Amino acid sequence: MSDAEVAVTAAQAGAAVVRSRYGQPVKRYAKTGGDFATAADIEAESAILDTLRTARPDDPALGEETGRTGDTEADRLWLVDPLCGTLNFAAQTPLVAVNVALRTGDGITVAAVADPFTEEVFWTDGKGAHVRHAGTDQPLTPTPDARLVDVNIDPPFHNGPGFRAVRLLNDVAFTQRFGGRVTSTTLALAWVAAGRRAAYVTDGTMRDNVHFASAIAVCQAAGCVVTDLRGRPLDAGAGGLLVSADQPTHDILLTIVGKQFRS
Repeated sequence: MSDAEVAVTAAQAGAAVVRSRYGQPVKRYAKTGGDFATAADIEAESAILDTLRTARPDDPALGEETGRTGDTEADRLWLVDPLCGTLNFAAQTPLVAVNVALRTGDGITVAAVADPFTEEVFWTDGKGAHVRHAGTDQPLTPTPDARLVDVNIDPPFHNGPGFRAVRLLNDVAFTQRFGGRVTSTTLALAWVAAGRRAAYVTDGTMRDNVHFASAIAVCQAAGCVVTDLRGRPLDAGAGGLLVSADQPTHDILLTIVGKQFRS
């Protein structure tokens, strides 16, 4: 089984757990900063890690709930976010994602983002980007035609107080061109690759970020424009993330975002 198929299979295993747990009573396990996990987070991560250990027993993993396991010196590292959108899940809002990615010395080489409720998996083998549904793969084709932009307004605010994503939603230049949507799940980032959103904006740090690594890799493989909030490569140090379906959309959003840094 290829690394890409391992990622897809692992993400599907986690998604099956999330789907089976949906709508059941939710017990919250407190984490730092008001964050929390549920039994679905923990069980989904266990299912993902079991899949990875079976297919790639020598590879270490970094999980949202269990932390890093395995050889700390290994060149390969699986990044696992078993349930991105835990608050949505707990509130019975079916907008969540299950993320699995493999980082090697060459960067993120394969990745999968699973939607437990549509049973779609957005994935990349590092060469192309596809969405799998009912066993059939279709290429992902970004387009700005929807004119919808998802804005993650949740902390951390790596670029605050200079930049706050929530201020985009009240910027005239933004509202004249785009319909704003507010989400905290990386499912919306995969939607940019699929042509369902024109762009996605968030603050935060991206290095080995289990929440974003998979969807960023899918977007890059699909041909989206991916930079930090200042238009630089993600490893340039400014932080944040701006992903657009095409360069003109990206340029417009960089101008609007840039006004906050200059104010």
